[in-house]
Amino acid sequence: MIQHMVKEETRKLEAEIETLTAKLQKLEKENRFLQLTFEHANDAIILFNENVEFFQVNQKACELFELPKEELLQRKLHDFLELMPKEEVEYQEAQLNELGELKNELIVRLDNGSIKFVEYSAVRNPDESGLDICIIRDITTKKQLERESSKSKQMYHDVINRAVDGIVVFDRDGLFIDVNPAFCSNFAMPKIDLLQSKLDDFVEDGFQYKMTKIWHLLDNHGRVRGELPVVLHTGERKTFEVTITANIYDDYYLAIMRDVTEKRNMELQLKKSEERFREMFQHALDAIVLVDNNGQIKRANPAASRAFELPLDDLVRAKLHEFVPKNDKKVFSIVKQFGARGEIREELEFHMPNGQKKLLEFTANKGIIDGFNMIIFRNVSERRKMEKDLRESEQKFRKIFNNAMDGILLWDNKCNIIDANPNASKILGLSKEELMNNSLHWYIQHDQLKVIQSQWKECPESEELSGEVCLEGERGAKIIEYSAKKNVIEGLHMTIFRNITEKREMENQLRKSDTLTVVGELAAGIAHEIRNPMTALKGFIQLLQNSMGEDQYAMYFDVITSELKRIESIITEFLVLAKPQAISYQRKNATVIMKETLDLLSAQASLENVQFITSIEEGLPDIYCEPNQLKQVFINILKNAIEVMPKGGTVSVALEKIEGEQVLISIRDEGTGIPEDKLKKLGEPFYTTKERGTGLGLMVSYKIVEEHNGTIEVSSKLGKGTTFHIKLPIGSPTVH
Repeated sequence: MIQHMVKEETRKLEAEIETLTAKLQKLEKENRFLQLTFEHANDAIILFNENVEFFQVNQKACELFELPKEELLQRKLHDFLELMPKEEVEYQEAQLNELGELKNELIVRLDNGSIKFVEYSAVRNPDESGLDICIIRDITTKKQLERESSKSKQMYHDVINRAVDGIVVFDRDGLFIDVNPAFCSNFAMPKIDLLQSKLDDFVEDGFQYKMTKIWHLLDNHGRVRGELPVVLHTGERKTFEVTITANIYDDYYLAIMRDVTEKRNMELQLKKSEERFREMFQHALDAIVLVDNNGQIKRANPAASRAFELPLDDLVRAKLHEFVPKNDKKVFSIVKQFGARGEIREELEFHMPNGQKKLLEFTANKGIIDGFNMIIFRNVSERRKMEKDLRESEQKFRKIFNNAMDGILLWDNKCNIIDANPNASKILGLSKEELMNNSLHWYIQHDQLKVIQSQWKECPESEELSGEVCLEGERGAKIIEYSAKKNVIEGLHMTIFRNITEKREMENQLRKSDTLTVVGELAAGIAHEIRNPMTALKGFIQLLQNSMGEDQYAMYFDVITSELKRIESIITEFLVLAKPQAISYQRKNATVIMKETLDLLSAQASLENVQFITSIEEGLPDIYCEPNQLKQVFINILKNAIEVMPKGGTVSVALEKIEGEQVLISIRDEGTGIPEDKLKKLGEPFYTTKERGTGLGLMVSYKIVEEHNGTIEVSSKLGKGTTFHIKLPIGSPTVH
C-alpha cells in the first residue's frame, strides 16, 4: 500500500517535472528571442535602476552614446543631460512617476562633445523588478532635416516677402492664389482684396489681346516675358515688365512683375529732352560746339558761327586751337585740367579770323553727347568791362562809407538794417553783426518812432528827412542828429547820423556859464549896493529896539532881525559867485567833515523829527579839499533834505571809496521826490523847488564841487525821495 502510494506520488512528480521542464524550455526559448530582440533592436533599449543609472543596455544604446558597454553601465543618464534645463528634466521625471509611462524628447551631449537629439518611450517598473525600461531613438538627422526644411521655407517666405518686384501666383483662370507685399504696394490694394481678383481685371479691353497672347505662349513654351499695361482700381495707369512661368505647383503660374512706369516715363522724357536739346542747340543765344578729343569741331550752332566770325560750314572744318594764341601757358593748363577732371569752367581770349579779340567765358564737359565734348561759349568782354567799372565804383563807395566821420546805415523797406559803417557801430555801441540782427525800430523809443514814421511817409523821395532823436542805451541817453534819404538804390534807404550829445551838453554848460557870469557881475553890484544900507538898517533897528524896550515889540524886532540875517546870507552867497575865492586846499578826511556837519545840524534835525543814519566805509583815504567849502555843500544839501520832510523822516548818509580813485558821498531823503523834467534844471541860477528858496544854495554847491574836480548827480523817485551823489577825487585837484 505504501509502496503504491510512493509510486503514485513519484509518477505525479515526474509529470509535474516534465511540465515544468517544458515550461522552462519555452521560457528559455522566449528569453533567447527577447535577448536577440534586445541585442539586435534598431533602437537603443536601456534598463535604468531607481537612481537612473544604466543597469542594462543593448548594442544600439552603446552606439548611441558612443561608449563601450562596460563604461556606459557605470554612468547615469543625467551625465548626458547638461544641455537640458534642470527644471525640464525634473518635470519629465515627475510626469513619468505620475503617469507610469512617458514619450518625449531629450538633448544629450556625449563625452566627445557631440550633441544628439533623441526621442524616448519610457515605462516605470513594468515587471515590479525596480527597473525602468526606456527605448531611445536617435532623431538628430530628422531634426536637422526639419531645421533645414524650416529654414528653406523661411528663406522662401523672406525672398517672396522682401522682394522689390511684385510676385503673384495664379491659377488657370487668372485668379490670384498668393501675392507678396511688393505686389500689394504696386497695385495699391490689400492682400485680402487682391486674392478675390484676376489679372484680367486690371487689363483694359484695348489690351486684352496681350493676355490672349500671354496664355498662348504659356501653353506652348511654359514661360513668357513682356510688358503689360494695367489700370489700378484708383484709376492710375502703370506699365509692368512681366515674367511668367507655368506649372510651378499644382498647375499654378508664377508671375514676377516689375513696375517700369517711371522708367518708361523717363525714357519718354529723355526723348522729349533730346528733341528740346536739338531745338535749344539751334536757337540758343550762347555759342555751342561739339568737338572730339583732338579739338576738331564736329557740330556748331548758329550762335557759334556769329561768335567765331565764321560761316557754319567753315567753322565745323576748323580746330579749336586755331582760335587761341600759340604757346599760351594758360591754354596748356586748361587742357591739362580738362583731361584730368572731365569738366572745366574758364575764361580765355580768342583771336577771330577777322582780327577781333574776344574774351569768351566757356563751360566744357567731356564726352556727354555722342562721345563728343560739349563747350558752351559766351562773350563776356563787355560784361567784364562793366564789372571792372562797377568794382571801382564799389571800392570808392566803400572807402567813403567805411571812413565817414558820421554813422551810416543802409536799410530796406521793412526797416531791416542791411549794412552799417564802423562809426555807426561806435556811436550806437554795438557790433556790426548785432546791428544787422535788429530792425531800425529797435533803437528808437515808441513815441518818437510814431512821429518819425509819419514824417517819413510824407517826405518826398527827392528830399531828405532830418531831425534829432534821443536813444536810450546801457551807458545813458544819446542825442542823435540824423538825415535820411529814400531809395538811394531801389528798395534801399540810407540814414547818416552823428552823436551830438556832447555838443548839447557843451551848449548847456556854456549857457549856464554865461548865466553864472551875468549873475556874478550882477551879484557884485547888488551886494555892494545893498550891504551899505543894510548896515545902517541893522544899526538903527538896534537903537530903536533899545529905546523902545523889549517886551511889547520884541516879537516884531525878532522878525525884522531874522529877515535881515537872511538877506545877509543871500548877499554872502552872491559874493561867492561874484568873485574868485582864494582856496586853500589841504588833505582832510571826508568822514570828519561830514560828522562835523551832522553834529552842526543835529539840533535842527531833532526839532523837525528827522533822524540821520550813516553808513561810512572804514579806512577812507583823505582827500585834497577846502574843508569849509565842502562843509557848506553838505550843509546846503542836508538842510534841503530836512526841509523836504516836514513830517519828519530819515536822512541816509553813506561814504565809500569807488573806482577811479574817488570818494562817493550819498545823501538820501524820504521826501516827495523831484519830477524828471525838474531834475535837469537843478543847479541853475535862481532855480528852486522850494516856495521860499532862491536856488543860490545848490548853485553855490555845484560850483564848489566843480572847483574840486568833482561831480554832483541826482536821482529821484516821486513819492520815494531824492538822492544826491557827490564824487570827489582822492588825488590833488587842479585849482580852477
